[in-house]
Amino acid sequence: MAVLETKRLILRQYEDEDIIPLHRIFSDPETMKFYPSPFSIQQTQDWVKRNQDRYRNDGYGLWAVCLKETNEFIGGCGLVKQKINGNIEVEIGYHINKKYWSKGFATEAAKACKEYAFDRLGLNKLISIIAPRNVPSIRVAEKIGFTKEKEVFIFGKNHYIYSGVKK
Repeated sequence: MAVLETKRLILRQYEDEDIIPLHRIFSDPETMKFYPSPFSIQQTQDWVKRNQDRYRNDGYGLWAVCLKETNEFIGGCGLVKQKINGNIEVEIGYHINKKYWSKGFATEAAKACKEYAFDRLGLNKLISIIAPRNVPSIRVAEKIGFTKEKEVFIFGKNHYIYSGVKK
């Protein structure tokens, strides 16, 4: 069942069947170069379960991103609570299979998530946590109207916090 739809994409809750195609993304060293390491199959299963728990507990989480035309799973994007300097913030996160990079899918999905958070959830501010050298993710954040707010030490290293507020 679709949570969000865009011109080219459907965002829906993760299902157990998504573990294998998601693991293809999370086990790829190039895709995961800004994480401590690529994910094992168990870490990918845990990721899906955490998001299924978030749907129940928070009403949102990271969602599967599928091409509307073919229903092919190409990644994930959504909203997740993060603790930044003692405050709970809601992050837009995104991961797209590298064979679909540079086609605007991450930006399209992230923009839909931003609109959902502001218009349907009533949130006033969103963030994205981005490794300083992750230029493609910085570009996505900027394309959806986020600006660099600060640098913080989180997840064992420095990250930029990009943010956007409801207008």
